[in-house]
Amino acid sequence: MKPVGAVTRGTTNPNRLRRVDNWIAYRCGARLAAAADPLVVDLGFGATPVTAIELRERLATRVRRDVAVVGLEIDPVRVAAALPAADPPRLEFRRGGFELAGLRPVVVRALNVLRQYDEAEVATAWRTMTATGAALVEGTCDELGRVAAWAYVENGSPLTLTLSARLSDLDHPATFAERLPKALIHHNVPGRPIHEFLTALGHAWDVAAGPFGPRQRWRQAVAALHAAGLPVSHEPNRWRLGELTVRWPAPRPSDA
Repeated sequence: MKPVGAVTRGTTNPNRLRRVDNWIAYRCGARLAAAADPLVVDLGFGATPVTAIELRERLATRVRRDVAVVGLEIDPVRVAAALPAADPPRLEFRRGGFELAGLRPVVVRALNVLRQYDEAEVATAWRTMTATGAALVEGTCDELGRVAAWAYVENGSPLTLTLSARLSDLDHPATFAERLPKALIHHNVPGRPIHEFLTALGHAWDVAAGPFGPRQRWRQAVAALHAAGLPVSHEPNRWRLGELTVRWPAPRPSDA
């Protein structure tokens, strides 16, 4: 099966995807726990296999010990370089793209991949990756994983957007604008839902300024959005981690 997609930069670092991994364990844990074959695909694992290794370790610790992770890369050189780290059947590396190399995973993680594509290609990639019923977590983060944003997608349709940051480093929620998923980043302009949401979050952050630390300021800001009726998930335990999840704030890419 010919891989679908293109070789991207492949930049990665240890712990870069820790925030999204923790969210996958939280949001997709029940889905994986109930699966007969708890397979997760790490699409576009990059120049080194470190984030695929970490994903497997985190899910094995927090969800179930027999979770299997397959890292896919279009670049055969990267696949070859990752093979010494493989620990089959629980951790493997193969050549593949959006077609998922014929696998039928329960969850697909695709971070910092579609950011390097044209927006017009996003909807097709989403549909392809979820065609077998997999849940897709797709988004971007900075080089050290301090600021991240990702979509949760089922059946080709985005359901939620999650923003996550290391609060001690967060100067202002406007920082998230630089890390929005490809499907949203060009829609962050006045009059569009994502711009209105980030503006509201930034205003709530400004209002919550005071003598307290960034963690309490963030919690107050997110709680204010929820109280105002914005579609923010009521998950105070997640807010405390520097995270919020909101109903997808834009049309599907194909409808935009």
